Amino acid sequence: MFKTAYAYGLRRNETRMLDLTDFGRNPEGREFGEYGTLLVRYGKAKKGSPPKRSSVLTVWHWTPCTIEEWISEVRPGMRHSTSRALWPSERGPRIGLQRLDSRFAAYRDAVGLDPALEFHSLRRSYITHLIEDGHDPLFVQQQVGHDHASTTAIYTCVSSDFRTRSLRRVLDATIEAALRPGRTS
Repeated sequence: MFKTAYAYGLRRNETRMLDLTDFGRNPEGREFGEYGTLLVRYGKAKKGSPPKRSSVLTVWHWTPCTIEEWISEVRPGMRHSTSRALWPSERGPRIGLQRLDSRFAAYRDAVGLDPALEFHSLRRSYITHLIEDGHDPLFVQQQVGHDHASTTAIYTCVSSDFRTRSLRRVLDATIEAALRPGRTS
């Protein structure tokens, strides 16, 4: 569940409300098979509006295997596996938000991560990693359903290594351009 939330940059409720039928093919990403797109039916909406719907494209090569393993090997053994929900719980047809938070905190603490990390940190990481991997900022903005680039920028927390590599790339290009034959000062 947490890998899927990260793989698509999902919020808690978006993750919780996923159904088995929310995945589909992407003709431009055939390598992802049945998991090329994800329909988010319960996205964050403006006050007074119904939930925002959007499609998110699969970008990580490991995503389809992770989802397929859950659906075919783990989920069938669950008590409420006949539910249409992608994430049924032990007690009901769909996992609750509090359970989602408590499981995240338990895993976070078990591996010794910073206690300040929360479920939403997966979304921030997704955005940051897409930017660091060179995806177009507009693509990233559309992937996460932000109306404004400034909102996406708030989520981006690039590493100092990324900043150093970016600066080096600009400096090298500047030096290379200055050294080209025929350049006049």
